[in-house]
Amino acid sequence: MKNLLDDSPPLSNSTNSHNIGSLTNRQRSTAKGHLIDSYTKSFGIFPSFSPLNSEFSLGHCIIDNFSNHFSFNLVYKNEKGKNKICTQELDNMVLHNSPLPHTALMITDTSIKNNIAMSISHIHSANRPLIKTVHHTSFVTSTEVELFAIRCGINQACSMDNVSKIIIVTDSIHAAKKIFNSESHPFQIHTAAILHELQKFFSSNQANSIEFWECPSSLKWRFHHDINKDSKSFTITSIYPCKIS
Repeated sequence: MKNLLDDSPPLSNSTNSHNIGSLTNRQRSTAKGHLIDSYTKSFGIFPSFSPLNSEFSLGHCIIDNFSNHFSFNLVYKNEKGKNKICTQELDNMVLHNSPLPHTALMITDTSIKNNIAMSISHIHSANRPLIKTVHHTSFVTSTEVELFAIRCGINQACSMDNVSKIIIVTDSIHAAKKIFNSESHPFQIHTAAILHELQKFFSSNQANSIEFWECPSSLKWRFHHDINKDSKSFTITSIYPCKIS
């Protein structure tokens, strides 16, 4: 089938009255403009759904090849005294891992106010803060912002020398779980990028690992609570009308 946007002559003698090549210059500029606009809009949407991306293909998925390299530490909502238990577990995790030179501890948080999303992540290693990233955009969902924050944090951690363990503390564990979900969903443009980075990270050393720790905002755990307040303290005026801008 000939591409409707193709200006080249037809391969056969048969003409197609709907082909752009058969239109007048005025008709071409009007019709083709709309077609290109439609194509551009579609192109901007469809890459988010990437079921054929190599990171999701059978035999190549991280969940198939590196299932023991990642883990989730969840809060069980029906557990009695869950807040106290969760706080203690997070404190113990920080005390144990913060001094280790080969561990990168990342704490993320996001907030959305007046259609402007703010994401902040802090990365610590060997008891010292290393990197603080701040991003903001407009007209995106909270899940997309969380995944973007995780994506940036993992990218930063993987670029650090001698890091063999990444720990991510987030209040949106549901977003983190989407990274390892091979089914089609609107956030695969981020999850594919994250999986590609993790694929290289795990492959470089069989001892490398990543942990996700759930930390609900209502817990007000000290490290996450400070970042949560930080994310809500910014006042930004939207300059551009859409996230593509």
